[in-house]
Amino acid sequence: MKELEDIVKAYHTACRQGLKTALATVVHVEGSAYRQPGARMLVTENGALIGAISGGCLEGDALRKAQLVIMQQQPMLVTYDTNDDDDAKLGVGLGCNGIIHILLEPVGANDPDNPVALLQQIAGNRAPAVLVTLCTLHNRKAPQPGTCLLLTANGTLRHHITDDALQTAVIADAQQALQTQTSVIKTYIAAQNNFTALTAYLPPAPQLLIAGAGNDVLPLVKLANLLGWQSTVVDGRPNYATTTRFPEASRVLVAKPAQVLSQVTTDNNTAVVLMTHNYNYDLALLSQLLPLSLPYIGVLGPAKKLQRMLEELQDNGIPISPQQRARIHGPAGLDIGAETAEEIALSVISEIKSVLSATTGTCLREKTTAIHPREQQIILQQHL
Repeated sequence: MKELEDIVKAYHTACRQGLKTALATVVHVEGSAYRQPGARMLVTENGALIGAISGGCLEGDALRKAQLVIMQQQPMLVTYDTNDDDDAKLGVGLGCNGIIHILLEPVGANDPDNPVALLQQIAGNRAPAVLVTLCTLHNRKAPQPGTCLLLTANGTLRHHITDDALQTAVIADAQQALQTQTSVIKTYIAAQNNFTALTAYLPPAPQLLIAGAGNDVLPLVKLANLLGWQSTVVDGRPNYATTTRFPEASRVLVAKPAQVLSQVTTDNNTAVVLMTHNYNYDLALLSQLLPLSLPYIGVLGPAKKLQRMLEELQDNGIPISPQQRARIHGPAGLDIGAETAEEIALSVISEIKSVLSATTGTCLREKTTAIHPREQQIILQQHL
C-alpha cells in the first residue's frame, strides 16, 4: 500500500510541475521474478521512477519504453524473457528465470478515471479494494485497455469498460475477488478479441497499535512508518505520549486501558504490541483485547511475565480459548538475537509481518517450494 501512496504523491508533484507520466504494471509472470503481478511503477517524462517492477534490472529499459508511451499517448505491452542467457538482447542483466509481462499506460491528467486517479481512491484508506487491469496478453499490437475498474468494500464502482459482455464478466469477477480476498488472472475469450484481466485484491495496510511510549517504542514506530503501516501510540503518561516524540505515528493517545478501544478502530489487519513496561496497564489492556478477532497480540518481556498475566486473567474469571491464546505472542518477536531497541523493533515487526502473511518466518533457503505461490500464475479462461 505504501508503494501506491508514493505513486499518487509523486503523480501530483509531477502534475504541479507540468510533467507527463506513465504507469507501469506487472500484469503477468511466468516462472520466477522479483516482483509479482500487481507491482507498479510511475515514470515521469524527465526520467523519475517511483515504485518498482523488478529488482532494478528492468527499470532502465522500461523507462525508455514508458517515455515513448508518454510521447505517443498509447499504452504498450512489453514482455521480458529472463530465461534467455543472452542479456545483451535487452541490454540488462537478468537471470530471474521467468517471463514478465508489463503494461505501460499513459496517465491523462484530465481523465478523472485515469490509472492514478483510481489508485488514489485506494491509497491512504484502510479498506480493501479490487483493481482490474486489462490487456491483450497474446497480441501486443491490439488495443490495451489498461487499468479500467475499481471496486471498493463500501460498494464504490468506477470503470470504463464499454463492451457490455466483458463489463458484466469483469465486474462479477471483481466482486468475487473482493469477497474471497484473492487475486486472479483470467482471459475473456470473445469473437473480436481476447482480453486478459489482472483482477488484483488489495488489502488495507496493516495497522499497528502500540501500548507504551518509552524510548524503545521510537524505532518500532519509525520502522512501521517506513513500511507504510499506520501506527497508533497509546500511553497513560501525558509527558511521554506526545506527537513531538512520535512525529511518524498516525495517532498518539493519552488514555487509560479502559479508554483505548473506544478511540481505536481495529480489524483483521490490526496488530497490537504491549510494551508499556507497566504490568498492570498491559494486563488491563490485554483483557480488553482478548474478545477481539485480532491476528496478533505481542507482549514484550519474558515468557514468565505472559504466563503470569494469563493465569491472573483466568483467576479473575476471564476465560482464554485456544484460539485466543494462539493469537498472543510472548515474548514478542522472532529469534534473531536482538539486543538493542532497534533490533527488537526489527524482530517484532518481522514476526507481525510473518503472522499477517500466514508464513513461518523461516529462512528462504529452507523452503522446498517456490517463494511465491505458483497458482497465482495460472490464467483462467472464460468465453463471453
